[in-house]
Amino acid sequence: MRQAKILSGRPGRHPAQWILLMLMPLVVLRSAISSAETVPVFDKRAAFARLEAQCAFGPRVPSSEAHLRCRDYLVKTLSGYSDDVEVQPFRLSYGRPPRDVEAFNIIAKFRPDLTERILLCAHWDSRPWADEDHDPKSHPTAVLGANDGASGVAVLLEMAHIFHAQSPPGGIDLVLFDGEDAGDTGNTWSWAQGSQYFAGHLPKKDYPKFVILLDMVGDRDLAITREAYSLERSPAFMEKVWGIAAALKIKSFLPERGPAVMDDHIPFLRLGIPAIDLIDLDYPYWHTSQDTPDKCSPDSLDDVGRVLVQLVYAF
Repeated sequence: MRQAKILSGRPGRHPAQWILLMLMPLVVLRSAISSAETVPVFDKRAAFARLEAQCAFGPRVPSSEAHLRCRDYLVKTLSGYSDDVEVQPFRLSYGRPPRDVEAFNIIAKFRPDLTERILLCAHWDSRPWADEDHDPKSHPTAVLGANDGASGVAVLLEMAHIFHAQSPPGGIDLVLFDGEDAGDTGNTWSWAQGSQYFAGHLPKKDYPKFVILLDMVGDRDLAITREAYSLERSPAFMEKVWGIAAALKIKSFLPERGPAVMDDHIPFLRLGIPAIDLIDLDYPYWHTSQDTPDKCSPDSLDDVGRVLVQLVYAF
């Protein structure tokens, strides 16, 4: 992902029923959380093990052996939890000079019989170059991506496990995007190529009610601010999510406005779909060779997972 300044396209309107839901007072929100007896428990240690499992393959750079092996691991894992798993191939162009390789979005559906759906997503690839490393000699090194990539996927894999054990009350699409982190600095649309392809081929009848993107949510010192594009385009939805975090007394969700980020939520915002990016950019190991599992924490994954569980099952 990359910080950005300009987002073209006009936001779409929220469905009336969704606006009413988003504007539910916080006092009602707290009551709903405290009285919810069927909300499952998020297993932070299992989620962290899923982060480590991805990193064990090595950097998941598109077209590499580690990338293909991790793809198979993700498909196999999700196939154990969902009967409807699809691999969506697309051509990814990256590098200088540009090269075309095959990349893969991975889509798992829960309650596919329901037409009204929400979409939870993360990217599973890792950066081909450690171009933010302090040592220029390390710049050609591929990034392991424990936080930047594996953390969001780890949370969603554990959510898939929860959905399998306890069917969600609504339709869920869980999407792992490829080709997010192979962007070229200065070329905005070279980032988030997997989500651009997915959104560009999504029939309007299949538009989700809202989208939550998880990116860089494993930092030991997690501090998720309100990403600027999300706040501008989906303020009511963001207020709902932050209200859940406040009711759960989760302190890693901060009220401050954060930077604007070119990330996998942008293609959905351009379609007028409410979407928010849960991201902590204040991470000193971003796009460096030091983005390793020891910089991440099960407690951080737990903060995000607990919010998602409450959002899905309590509301």
